[in-house]
Amino acid sequence: MAVWTLGINHQTAPLDLRGRFAYAVDQIAPALHGLKQSLSAATAGPIETAILSTCNRTEIYCAAETPLQAASLEWLAKNGGMSASMLSQYAYTLDEDKAARHAFRVASGLDSMVLGEAQILGQMKTAVRTAEEAGALGSTLHQLFQRSFAVAKEVRSSTAIGEHSISMAAAAVRLASQLFEDFTKLKVLFVGAGEMIELVSTHFAAQHPKSMVVANRTLDRGEKLAGKLGAQTLRIGDLPDMLHEFDIVVSCTASSVPIIGLGAVERALKKRRNKPMFMVDLAVPRDIEPEVKAQENVYLYTVDDLAHVVQSGKAHRAAAVAQAEAIIDTGVQQFVRWLEIRNSSQATVPLIQQLNQQAQTWNAMEVARARKMLARGEDPELVLQALANNLSKKMLHGAVTELRNGDASERQHTAQMVSRMFLRNQSTAAAAKTH
Repeated sequence: MAVWTLGINHQTAPLDLRGRFAYAVDQIAPALHGLKQSLSAATAGPIETAILSTCNRTEIYCAAETPLQAASLEWLAKNGGMSASMLSQYAYTLDEDKAARHAFRVASGLDSMVLGEAQILGQMKTAVRTAEEAGALGSTLHQLFQRSFAVAKEVRSSTAIGEHSISMAAAAVRLASQLFEDFTKLKVLFVGAGEMIELVSTHFAAQHPKSMVVANRTLDRGEKLAGKLGAQTLRIGDLPDMLHEFDIVVSCTASSVPIIGLGAVERALKKRRNKPMFMVDLAVPRDIEPEVKAQENVYLYTVDDLAHVVQSGKAHRAAAVAQAEAIIDTGVQQFVRWLEIRNSSQATVPLIQQLNQQAQTWNAMEVARARKMLARGEDPELVLQALANNLSKKMLHGAVTELRNGDASERQHTAQMVSRMFLRNQSTAAAAKTH
């Protein structure tokens, strides 16, 4: 099986382009079926797929009898409403050991905007579970991801890769503290109730703001998060009319279009008499229209804007990165070896089947001959001896013929092979007796 990865991330593509290729959780299963169907048109045999989509990356992992990177690129480009040639300027394609190394680095947090962050591992596990439930994950990708998780666990348990790191949530609080001196006088609005908002809200709650409000499309989920924070809830439809009440707005939803527009922010600023608003848009695609950033007294940050903040402390983790890369190297070598053995085993399956069929034919012939001898009244002991002798001759005939024919070098190679095939068990048994 060939293994490859195709993707875009925060290092290769700008935020708005990543937004075009982002998949919500409920979109991944249909996308996997579409990807498999598209690749099936280009090759025979089984096809394995998985899609990892986060605010920082969209990656597809594939395995098939033949590599189909071009077909994968065409499919991804079409889904994003872009030509393959245009997407190729931002995308990366990795094969075999490079694909494995990339998966291991992603799972370990080495390819993240926040070096060493742990959230990506959970996101990868969710992607794998989704692929399994969709019937898109086969034994090759299953092995790749399980080894990724094992490597990530070893990296986190035996290195300091996660120490000194600043999360996106902590970075947001740090930036807000540069604008506002006293959090106890501030009102904070969280738009969304997913994992990222839950992380960010916990950090803001630690600063003891005056009040906190959660606005979410699903009321039950919003109330659950609000209950944890001691916050209030807001209908998301009421957000435009209530926006002026909040000093800090943090948004991260799965909406495919912005939910906070320029007009709503302009009206909020007038009602606030131009008191500053701190806004963080952690969604991909964007939740807040980019034109909002140009407004005076609005301080809008996206996930990419937070990159410089979260990089602090990177130098302290240089040694840990080197240790992590060494662990990953070992993991890659082991996976490549597993893949080579598996591929070579699959290539010999037809030959093994032929050998088994030939052996069964010989068995049937000799058993039939033995039955005829017994029917004629011949000694059963002699019949069994003849059966064993005839089978032995048939099994050894090809090897003996090869040993007698060919030049000296061929005979030497054949002798070594025959010795391994037929005499190893004998020598092993003899050694066992001596011990």
